[in-house]
Amino acid sequence: MSMKITDIIAEKRHGNALCDEAIRLWIDRLEDFADYQNSALLMAIAMGGMDARETLTLTDAMAHSGDMLDLSRYGDATVDKHSTGGVGDGTSFIVMPVMAATGKICAKLSGRGLGHTGGTLDKLESIDGVHTDISEERFFEIVDDIGIVIAGQTAQLCPADKYLYALRDVTATVDSMPLIAASVMSKKLAAGAKNIVLDVKTGRGAFMKDENDAKTLARTMVDIGRRSGRNVSALVTTMDMPLESAVGNAIEVRSALDVLSGRERGDVYEVAKALCAQLGADGEAFDRAIASGAAYEKFEQMIYALGGKPGCLQNLPQSKYKKTVFAPKSGYISDINAMTVASVTLDAGGGRRVKEDAILPEVGVKLHVAAGGRVDKGQPLATLHYSRVGDEELAQRLASAFVVSDEKPIVRDRIVCKVE
Repeated sequence: MSMKITDIIAEKRHGNALCDEAIRLWIDRLEDFADYQNSALLMAIAMGGMDARETLTLTDAMAHSGDMLDLSRYGDATVDKHSTGGVGDGTSFIVMPVMAATGKICAKLSGRGLGHTGGTLDKLESIDGVHTDISEERFFEIVDDIGIVIAGQTAQLCPADKYLYALRDVTATVDSMPLIAASVMSKKLAAGAKNIVLDVKTGRGAFMKDENDAKTLARTMVDIGRRSGRNVSALVTTMDMPLESAVGNAIEVRSALDVLSGRERGDVYEVAKALCAQLGADGEAFDRAIASGAAYEKFEQMIYALGGKPGCLQNLPQSKYKKTVFAPKSGYISDINAMTVASVTLDAGGGRRVKEDAILPEVGVKLHVAAGGRVDKGQPLATLHYSRVGDEELAQRLASAFVVSDEKPIVRDRIVCKVE
């Protein structure tokens, strides 16, 4: 007698592990079951958890629910990087060009932003002429030509994940550890790269607020990747404060270009360097790719391959207005609240609350100080870039993101740990 969805729900509701056959039947026949049945099973998983075997089987079934990008023609040279989302996190625009400059194949599929975290594709498409929705044929043409491309996921990449995430979003099951791990890793496995590094964020500006939860998620995803025949490692990094000196779309591209051209260092440089080290490019190779201009050239080549117009990197969108906030007293920067900066950017039009929202690519926040630095009263802390009359009022909230203390603070290292 064939297995019924109600039997599968009951099995998990009673706290039992699901057999591989049950998990694959569920994912293979998602559309045959009612939303309320799939939601019931998601809730049972969220409450009862899944062991390592169950999570691996779920991930594999989701990965094979649609298209699988075949990168086997490039052997073991393919690399990919994924971040669980943060504030002012443009490391993909540094890591991928650097790895391409060292001879690796960087064929990356990315998504759009929703909520307080920025989307890689939105940032790229803030560049004049750039389109990331390209055919698979064009995708491979670019890879063959220059060794690097960052493009949009096809509609048929992990369709099971798209459907299940929509249900999780409205059934309070988003924060289930096995469901998070399966969602992330199913897309990474379907995207085809042999070598993958994960940047798992923790802190108030991250999805995973608790550090121990972030470590558990990192270990779970690395285990899935390894058991699936991929070389996967992870860094757990802090996201209490913005990673780089810019938050927004075009403004983050500009910041990444400053790093690639050697004009800016800071935390984003060091985190990007550490991520590249996990992919096989040591610190010397990373510095050389930046200093020689090879990484910048790879990024530039990719932009033009995606349709960027002549001079587009020198003429990124500019906001209509700017308003700077200043230090209320002399002292040391002891805190910059990432969520406050992100919410200001979102409310200025730099992000989406729902997927249908339009984005103003030119708006965002430029930080002029970093945690631990000394400031004098009246010194600029940050500038709000905005384009709508009335949004200048957001500057008051932006100012509240900064804490100036009399004592020099101990600034925590961005990298919490490695998971290999």
